[in-house]
Amino acid sequence: MPKKILIFILKILAQAALWRYKPLIIGVTGSVGKTSTKEAIYAVLKEKFSARRNIKNYNNEIGAPLTILGQISGSRSWWQWLKIFLIGFFEIFYTKDYPKILILEMGADKIGDISYLTDFIKCHAGVITAIGAIPVHVEFFQSVDQVAREKSNLIRNLDKSGWAVLNYDDERVRAMMKKTSAQIFTYGFDEQADLRASNFEQHLDNLNEAGISFKVDYQGSNVPIRLKDIYARHQVYSILAGMAIGLIFKMNLVEIGEALKNHQSPVGRLHLLRGIKNTWIIDDTYNSSPSSSLGALELLEKISNLNANGEPGRKIVAFGDMLELGSFTEEAHRQVGARAAQVADILLAVGEKSIFMADEAKKNGLPKENVWYFASSEEAGRELQNLIHEGDIILVKGSQSIRMEKIVKEIMAEPERAKELLVRQEESWQK
Repeated sequence: MPKKILIFILKILAQAALWRYKPLIIGVTGSVGKTSTKEAIYAVLKEKFSARRNIKNYNNEIGAPLTILGQISGSRSWWQWLKIFLIGFFEIFYTKDYPKILILEMGADKIGDISYLTDFIKCHAGVITAIGAIPVHVEFFQSVDQVAREKSNLIRNLDKSGWAVLNYDDERVRAMMKKTSAQIFTYGFDEQADLRASNFEQHLDNLNEAGISFKVDYQGSNVPIRLKDIYARHQVYSILAGMAIGLIFKMNLVEIGEALKNHQSPVGRLHLLRGIKNTWIIDDTYNSSPSSSLGALELLEKISNLNANGEPGRKIVAFGDMLELGSFTEEAHRQVGARAAQVADILLAVGEKSIFMADEAKKNGLPKENVWYFASSEEAGRELQNLIHEGDIILVKGSQSIRMEKIVKEIMAEPERAKELLVRQEESWQK
């Protein structure tokens, strides 16, 4: 089925569903942190409201309508799409328990993507996570400012009664306050943010019980937050965005804190897994960007594991290409390579673009015998099995199509649990 016809039909069906049920819609966009933020918002709201969010990262002109129609996947065959359309039609007229709130992640690979979605998806709240100095998905953008303008279309289209929820710590996101007529709610670590995190601590002494804690202040009230299985400072932003939405929906801080008590980040996003030879793996293989790579390295720098002799193990970084960076590609890989040289004992670079990372790591003092280059994740995974020693900590990260989760599967202590613990284990990805 031609893609244009497919997109048109999905749009019409989605519009009909929105007209029929009139759910409140929360849109989420940004260069990084969209999926984690969407999941944090869902974790907060599902305790009190009937809510639905995108499955995985279905965040484009196909994925967003599918979510509205209650479908969890698309297809490559026309007859399967016909089945999806029929089920979507049924959803419009016969569903008795359509959710009251939709949480829709919205991605933008090119100019016009956000505007297309907001043309028929009218949001009650728009959350913008971060843009960063070098954002992701900029292959078809000419500058970072152009990316920011595209993302800002989410809040330009809000009514005065709506809410623009903005990361105050990100300079370009903060500047978007001037571009909306909606009510504004900011979050961050900055003292000027409406919802502010402070007293941030990482609890990394016992990796089996590792996590973070921080205090959240809002209008003179505060609540302590302690989360297990979330480890890095930059992950706090997703939690704050979720809390901000909860407050907008008239939940109090205690209710929100309770809703987040068992919240975990999605698989493939800074998950600690046991590895072979009494090692630990930091699995951050869902995707990659300059800012998230630097955040992962910051975590690796602060974490340690002891071998049988009570000595700290080595720190090994397996980094794959960061894709869709356009003209920023070499600069971004060199920036990450320089930082990796400060943190890692061994660097494995995977993919043709990561050669810049490897080169910069050597220039910044990492011995060349400790810098390895591989064309594929399969090759890197096989070699890594031989390289690692007891007590090592291995950080694995890369863009989706580099398939760095294959490395994790090679060295994880429980490969039989791969479908539960790793990203991209579905049959379609395995093929």
